[in-house]
Amino acid sequence: MTARPKVLSIVLAGGEGKRLMPLTVDRAKPAVPFGGTYRLIDFVLSNLVNSELRKICVLTQYKSHSLDRHVSLTWRMSTMLGNYVTPVPAQQRLGPRWYQGSADAIFQSLNLINDERPDYVVVFGADNIYRMDVEQMLQRHIDSGLDATVAGIRVPRSEASSFGIIDAAVDGKIKSFLEKPADPPGLPDSPEESYASMGNYIFTADALVEALTADAAADTKHDMGGNIIPGFVATGSAQVYDFKDNDVPGATVRDRDYWRDVGTIDAFHDAHMDLVSVEPNFNLYNDWWPIWTDQVQRPGAKFVLRGTAEDSIVTAGCIISGGDVDTSVLSPNVMVDKYAKVERSVLMENVQIGRHAVLQNTILDKNVVVDAGVEVGVDHEADLARGLTVSPGGITVVPKGAHLNHV
Repeated sequence: MTARPKVLSIVLAGGEGKRLMPLTVDRAKPAVPFGGTYRLIDFVLSNLVNSELRKICVLTQYKSHSLDRHVSLTWRMSTMLGNYVTPVPAQQRLGPRWYQGSADAIFQSLNLINDERPDYVVVFGADNIYRMDVEQMLQRHIDSGLDATVAGIRVPRSEASSFGIIDAAVDGKIKSFLEKPADPPGLPDSPEESYASMGNYIFTADALVEALTADAAADTKHDMGGNIIPGFVATGSAQVYDFKDNDVPGATVRDRDYWRDVGTIDAFHDAHMDLVSVEPNFNLYNDWWPIWTDQVQRPGAKFVLRGTAEDSIVTAGCIISGGDVDTSVLSPNVMVDKYAKVERSVLMENVQIGRHAVLQNTILDKNVVVDAGVEVGVDHEADLARGLTVSPGGITVVPKGAHLNHV
């Protein structure tokens, strides 16, 4: 029997998520609900667990209560086999300061690495939507003999200036790491594409500890992508892992290399729209590589008085009582009353929509009440007058607990 390498996974989940306001007013970005029943962090944790990497530390900081609670109550692993998913709040172990960057977050948590003594450390972000067999990336890292591996996704070169870009040689070795370059380099085998960094890394443990220690003593932003990875690139010890090579069981042609950064309201809404078509761009119904979470214990969705839902996800506890729902995602316990119309919208838990109300291109956070006849997303000037957020792409966001009535 060949001994498996010892691997510790660290999930960076301390982000504030300012561009997702008001959804992140009182919760960390990875705790934002997604897809009806999930939280954003469930996607990276599912990928790690499905890849049989089950020693996972989740580093939290910003307004982390709901995130800590979700991880603690939902992600319970078998302690008999030494598996765990544990939230690790910022603890100021090295003095009276919070995390100064993603690299500093890991440096202040080096006790986790010292206690586990892994051969390799997986460092992934907590708030992207995708499926990935991380074991395949790990094996590529081990086979290379290098110190750092960065996951890269192919994007059109014409759009690459919006990303951190990896300039790699034919053999995958990274030549430079560029932050939003004006003239992105093309790929050796596809000149009109570039590698965008996915913010997912694998390191040889000793090399990572050495790099983090050196960075802590230097005057930098203490950022994984901005400082640690360029350090490995400078010594010729970093490679790119092409996400296109990742083969996830049960993947469809449409969602094989799907990855979305949902860091803005428009991207968050678009990612939901990717879920609901007959052949979705991202298929939540892949039984071979499930996305795990703690499902709400409620009765099945109910449709009465000719209520309808088309091209939509309607979760447990919802009641569509004579209303019409189209191209939308409804979280548990949503009520849509008679003659109401909900189109291209995302409704989170316990939302109530009154009779004759109209919602178009909206996101409603938890516990929102929309009174009878109120329109949201139809007239953006009226939405702004109510104090609601309207994104550059025209998505109206209603904050948690709001009650919209006639003004």
